[in-house]
Amino acid sequence: MHPPPQGHNQPPDPALDAAAGIVTTPAFARFRQRDDIFSRAFWDPSVRSAQSDAFFASYRIDANPRKGEGFQQRDFALRNAAWLISDVVSNRSAAQGRREGFQAPIAEDTPVAPLQVRVEDPARMAEEIKRVARFFGADLCGITAMDTRWIYETRVDTRDFTEAELGLPEGLGHVIVLGHQMDMPLVQTYPSALAGAATGREYSHEAAIVMQLAAFIRNLGYRAVASMNDTGLVIPFAVKAGLGEYARNQMVITPEFGPRLRFSKIFTDLPLTHDTPRPVGVRKVCDICTRCADACPVKALPFGTPAEGGPNRSAIKGVVKWTSDAEACFGYWAKLASDCAICLRVCPFNRDFRTWRNRFWLKLALSPLRRLALWLDDRSGRAKRAKPRDWWAG
Repeated sequence: MHPPPQGHNQPPDPALDAAAGIVTTPAFARFRQRDDIFSRAFWDPSVRSAQSDAFFASYRIDANPRKGEGFQQRDFALRNAAWLISDVVSNRSAAQGRREGFQAPIAEDTPVAPLQVRVEDPARMAEEIKRVARFFGADLCGITAMDTRWIYETRVDTRDFTEAELGLPEGLGHVIVLGHQMDMPLVQTYPSALAGAATGREYSHEAAIVMQLAAFIRNLGYRAVASMNDTGLVIPFAVKAGLGEYARNQMVITPEFGPRLRFSKIFTDLPLTHDTPRPVGVRKVCDICTRCADACPVKALPFGTPAEGGPNRSAIKGVVKWTSDAEACFGYWAKLASDCAICLRVCPFNRDFRTWRNRFWLKLALSPLRRLALWLDDRSGRAKRAKPRDWWAG
């Protein structure tokens, strides 16, 4: 673990960046959330369409189910029910233009206690936070330093989708990153509305977990801002917190669950030591593996080496990485009226690592025998789409 920095705006640590695989250029600029593809779908005529409007409408009770398997009324019903708790949280400040957890931080439901618990050992407190996170239901927890490069320049006012002040307090020098495992049998049915229940369930779970952990910290007498997709880019924080490695499919690959996770975060001034990045060889697999790019129906994922920038304004500027075509990706989502995670399903790391066979495969994949591991994966049938009717049949 690294000792925590003392302030909010510490300069980036080149050694940590290198370990995390983070490469920026002089063209770097912080991302404006208004340029996120989901925000653009409300204000940008090049993205918004009748299909995109129908996509968002499908998450309400008046969805128009299709006849195809996995897109029937009960599939949409399960997906939309899975999102319910997240929706309750995100919609409660809609009148103020704040979609909590998505276009604004989650509001503080509890005050900071006037009596502050003294923290003499930040390392011990970090372990305590991880224990409490697991108690509330988080599958993974890592801690890293605040890095303002990954904090949005501005947030979005959802009343008119203009830019608004972010509102993140100064002095929150630590970021707690939480990982929430998605249901594997449901993931195997992507693309389908049924599979979307795996995403919605974890957004609802993480909303509760991140709010509860933040409340615990505030009751200790320290500030804590609960955050989901809002406020900043969670992937760099997750990688720097040692939870996994960035992959070609735009996801974080973890040793415990592969890419099958959602992430949330808490910004706090509670004294905590920091975890460090854990590169174990995922990048070397992605360098020679294009399963996700091959499987993408609209070819939104890159085939080549990491590069600076991206194909449209939804890509962050001045970062050398694999970058998707967000417009093409969202266009396919809109066509489906549900999210698509084919790239997650086919990823060779999408395995149940509780079994010795998959743990052996992982050891092989992270060794110089990675090509053999990919050859074995191709012949395993693991990535085949499961039939939604089989999930319903139990």
